[in-house]
Amino acid sequence: MSERETSERDGLPADVQQRTWATGDYRSIGARFLLAAELLCEAARLRAGEEHLDVATGTGNTALAAARRSARVTAIDLVPELLAHAARRAEAEGLTIGFRQGDAEALPVADAAYDLVTSTFGVMFARDQEQAAAELLRVTRPGGRIALACWTPSGYMGRMLALNTKYRSPAPGTRPESRWGTTDGLRELFGPDVAIEAGTRELWWRFSSPEEHVRAWCATYGPTVMTVESLDAAGRESLVADLTELVHELNTDEETVLMPLEYLEIVIRR
Repeated sequence: MSERETSERDGLPADVQQRTWATGDYRSIGARFLLAAELLCEAARLRAGEEHLDVATGTGNTALAAARRSARVTAIDLVPELLAHAARRAEAEGLTIGFRQGDAEALPVADAAYDLVTSTFGVMFARDQEQAAAELLRVTRPGGRIALACWTPSGYMGRMLALNTKYRSPAPGTRPESRWGTTDGLRELFGPDVAIEAGTRELWWRFSSPEEHVRAWCATYGPTVMTVESLDAAGRESLVADLTELVHELNTDEETVLMPLEYLEIVIRR
């Protein structure tokens, strides 16, 4: 199924996901998630020589982490600009990675081709969650693993994404992205024929102040940038106020921002 066919099935413009993640500057966001990618490869017990597919690779954090561990890596993303950035990073480190443009809901790879399939804060944003989960299963070999890092509903990212929907209504039938960050959601998506191991982890967000974080966030994070651009001046002011209040609530430091980003680290075995 082509990307356009998938989008038309959902009643969405064919380029909606691509435009969302090409908006803003995800390079600066992805750089803060390096640790999660490294830890995910460790949790998956990645072995040298394994065939590894990284889905929705973004700036390539997990693909690079796997290549450093001597895996044979293919990385897929919708956004050409992010793939180009990831390829430059791989070249700078002397790593060999096959980068391909493609949709998580219609992966352009063969059935049962990979020992390990990963996605770090990526596949959880697929429009059709069931289809994306089915694709991950399709391309994983029997006995292989799927390893994911997904934002939880209760953490900052899950709550921030839910806040976006207050100002910009999602498409009809859309499920929250943070469904992937719950064990019940994962069981619904992947069915009874897999073993799921999952545990919570935290990254720590650091900024000079809550206001500085919100300013940077509204300028760089694609989904929030798209929401901001859809609002009038009063709506933008209200969204900024809500985001600032959320940061103040979760911040653990009195002088700067030191805020936990809770996520679920998941290993699924076929």
